[in-house]
Amino acid sequence: MNLKIIFEDNHIIVVLKPRGVLSQAGDIAQPDMVNILKEYIKDKYNKPGNVYLGLVHRLDINVAGLMVFAKTSKAAKRLSEQIRNHDFTKKYLAIVKGSLNNDNGLLEDYIVKDEVKRQARLGDITNGKLAKLEYETLDKAMIFDEKYSLIKINLITGRFHQIRFQLSNAEHPILGDSKYGGFKPNREFFLGLYAYQIEFEHPTKKEQMIFNLKPEHKFFIQFAKLNDISWR
Repeated sequence: MNLKIIFEDNHIIVVLKPRGVLSQAGDIAQPDMVNILKEYIKDKYNKPGNVYLGLVHRLDINVAGLMVFAKTSKAAKRLSEQIRNHDFTKKYLAIVKGSLNNDNGLLEDYIVKDEVKRQARLGDITNGKLAKLEYETLDKAMIFDEKYSLIKINLITGRFHQIRFQLSNAEHPILGDSKYGGFKPNREFFLGLYAYQIEFEHPTKKEQMIFNLKPEHKFFIQFAKLNDISWR
């Protein structure tokens, strides 16, 4: 796999996670970012023995986009604290079916994780976890003769399959997300969800760090406003 390193210093590494790659090794025998990056660090710096790499957040295997990893335990602890305190911002782009009622809005649901089906479902205040996200419609386009919208998402909470479930529950499933009612184009391995921006405080320098990366997949680039830098 060709790694796309966005930023690296002695404390953190920011990288593009491709579709089809796990964030961390799991039950299925597929490549994962933690082991890929450990090998990269070991080879680049000729490190003997085990290499430390801290996983502080995840992306689903089908989701591409930006991730930051910690190269020291101190950096991992401080980044994890920012995530717990909601000081770590994650923004996404999603291609969803149809047009949302409002161009800007807030989705709030209670989500339950079905451990057997590995799927999110609707809960309530007694058995679910509150899930919140903000969205903004950026553009619209026709894909396979159907109207789709490109939306920007500010993820406020980080629940299991949150974005995918909430948009499906709002009757605007993500393109390619057959698990939650989305059309899968030509059997292609594609999910129209992309983590385009992360923002956090550097764990040691205390500087605010912000990284943006535009998706290059053919379905995303059909939206003309993707090239308009003002939306970022």
